[in-house]
Amino acid sequence: MKRFSEENYDFIVVGGGMAGLCAAISAARHGTKTALIHARPVLGGNASSEIRIHISGADQSLRQTDYAEGGLVYEMMLDNKACNDSFCYSVWDSVLFEKAKKEKNLTVYFNTVMYDAELAPGTNRIASISCVQETTEMRYRFTAPLFADCTGNGTLGYYVGADFRQGSESKAQTGEPHAPDEPNNERMGNTILLKAVDTGHPVKFTPPSYAKKLDEHQLRYRVHSKTMKVDASMAPDPEEWLRLSACSCKAVDYGYWWLELMGDGDDIIPDYEKIRDDLYAYAYGIWDHIKNGGEHGAENYTLQWVGALPGMRESRRLMGDYVLSESDILDHRIFDDAVAYGGWCVDLHAPHGLLDFDLLPSDCHHFTGIYTIPYRSYYSRNIDNLFMAGRDISTTKLGLASTRILGCCAIGGQAVGTAAALCRKYGTDPRGLAPHVPELRQILMKDDIYFPAPFTNDDEGDFARSAVFTASSVSAGSPDMLNNGVSRKIGDCLNGWKSDGIAEGGEELLMKFGKVRSVSQTRVTFDSNFAYPVRITMSANRQEQQRPGVPMELVKDYDIVLLLDGKEVGRSEVRDNHQRLSVTDFGRKIDCDSIKFVFRSTNGAPDVTVYEVRAY
Repeated sequence: MKRFSEENYDFIVVGGGMAGLCAAISAARHGTKTALIHARPVLGGNASSEIRIHISGADQSLRQTDYAEGGLVYEMMLDNKACNDSFCYSVWDSVLFEKAKKEKNLTVYFNTVMYDAELAPGTNRIASISCVQETTEMRYRFTAPLFADCTGNGTLGYYVGADFRQGSESKAQTGEPHAPDEPNNERMGNTILLKAVDTGHPVKFTPPSYAKKLDEHQLRYRVHSKTMKVDASMAPDPEEWLRLSACSCKAVDYGYWWLELMGDGDDIIPDYEKIRDDLYAYAYGIWDHIKNGGEHGAENYTLQWVGALPGMRESRRLMGDYVLSESDILDHRIFDDAVAYGGWCVDLHAPHGLLDFDLLPSDCHHFTGIYTIPYRSYYSRNIDNLFMAGRDISTTKLGLASTRILGCCAIGGQAVGTAAALCRKYGTDPRGLAPHVPELRQILMKDDIYFPAPFTNDDEGDFARSAVFTASSVSAGSPDMLNNGVSRKIGDCLNGWKSDGIAEGGEELLMKFGKVRSVSQTRVTFDSNFAYPVRITMSANRQEQQRPGVPMELVKDYDIVLLLDGKEVGRSEVRDNHQRLSVTDFGRKIDCDSIKFVFRSTNGAPDVTVYEVRAY
C-alpha cells in the first residue's frame, strides 16, 4: 500500500536554494500559509554545504560596497556571522534550517522531489504538483492558488508548458552589444569545488584511476596557485578581471570556479549525471597536477572535501511579460515596476568551460552602478499562477549572465514571496498584481531591500516620515536624515546620523510625532559597514577580507521608551542585537507622542550610526 497525503497551501515554492528560501520565508512572514518543496536535505542550493558557492552580488566583490544586498539574505548572513567565525558550512546549514523552521506559516518538505504537475482542465493554471519524499516513501499531491518555480532549471514551468528559452539569442533578436550574430545553444556549465588543508608536513597524493590528467599549458589561463601569473589581455578589462575573477582561486587550498563543463548534448539537464562524473574526474586530475605536476606550493596540503553535487549556472529561462536584456543592464535601466536590482558584471563564461584551453574561463563586461529588474520578469507570461525566482527568471542569455548571481537571486526571491502575499490580499494572480507594485516595493523597502533613486520610503503607514528627530550628539550626518527615505550610505552622503562617541548613560535619539500616535512596532536600521563582507566562504583570500564576529558598527544594546506628555507609557530593551534591521514589536498599540531611543553600546565601534527609524 502506497503512503499518500494531499496538502493544500496558499503558496507553494518548489526549490529551496537562496531564491526559494527567501521567497518562502517572506511569504510566510507576511501571513501566507506556505510550503517549501525541496529535493535536498539542506537548504541554500548552490550556497549550501553540498555545493559551497559563496554569495556574491551587486557590490561586485567590494568594488561598489554601497550596493550590497540587504533583506533576508543579509539577515541570514549576519545570523551566521554571529555564531560561525570558523566558516563551517554545517553551521551555515543549521542557520538556514533554523530560519525556515522558526516561521509559523512555513512548512518545509526536505528530500521531496516534484516529479509531475497538472494544469486545471481547460485553463493555464497549475492545479497541483506531485511529489515523493524519498526518505519516508510518502507521496504527496500539493495544491495551491499560487506557485513559484525556484528550481533553477525551470522544472515546474517545464512540466506545465510554460514558455522558456535556452541558449543564446542573436544580436538581431535582442540588439544586445555582446550577443552573437547567430543564435546558438552554448551555455554556461556546471561546477564542483574542492577544499584542501595545510597539514604542516609533506603529504603524498595518488590520483584515482579515473582522474583526467591536465598539464600547466592547458591550465595557463586558469589561476590555481598563489604565485601563478595569468595573461588576461584578452579580457575586456584585464585589471578588473584579475581582481574579480582570480582572487578566490589564487590559492591551492580552494577552488576552482573555472572547473566547469556543459556536456555534449543539446540540453544540459539530461546530461547532468555525465557532467558530474566528468567534473569529478577533472577535479582529481587538477589536484594531481597541483600536487604532482610541478611546484605549486602544495607539498603539505591534503584534500579535505570534494563536491559531489555540481552547481548549475544556466539551463532554462522561463519567459515573463518582460525579458530583461544586457542592454537594460548596461543602460542601468530603472523600471517603473522595479522589484529588485542587480549590479554584477555581465559574466559570460567560455562556451566549453574548462576545455576551452585557449580562452580565459570568463568574459566579463564590467560596469559601475546598478540596474533594476521589473516585476514582469518574475512571473510566467502563459501560466497564470506561476511566479519564478532565481536563475530561471525572464531574461536573455546575456541578462542571465548578471542576474544569476546568488545575491540577486535571493532578493528576487524575497520580492516574489512578498508579491505572493499581496496576491492573496487582493485575490489576484501575479499579472493582476501589477497596479499594486508600488505597494510591493514599499514593503520590500520596509524589509531592508534597497532601491535606487527615484524610489524612496513613502510608506503612508510609517509615523516616522513626518516626525522631528533630535540627538544628544552628532559627529556626521544629521538626525534629520533618518526619515529622508534612504536607509544606507550612498557615495559621500551618509543618509543617517552618527553620534559623537557614546556617553556613559548612552546616546539619545528623540523622535517627536507632533500628535498622539498608536504605535505597536519600531524598525531601526543600523550601519553594518558593507565594506567588510559577512558571507560564508571556503576561500582563504575572501575570508581574510572579513573581520571576526558581527560588524562592530552594529548597535548591540539599546532601549526604546514610548512617551506621552513627557511620561513613559511603554518600554522595550533590546540586548545583544546583531542585525542591521532591528524590529521591535510591543505586542499592543501604545498611544504616545514621542519615542526616545537610548543607544547604550555597539559591537565595538566608538560611535552609534543609524540610517533609518520607522514606527507603525
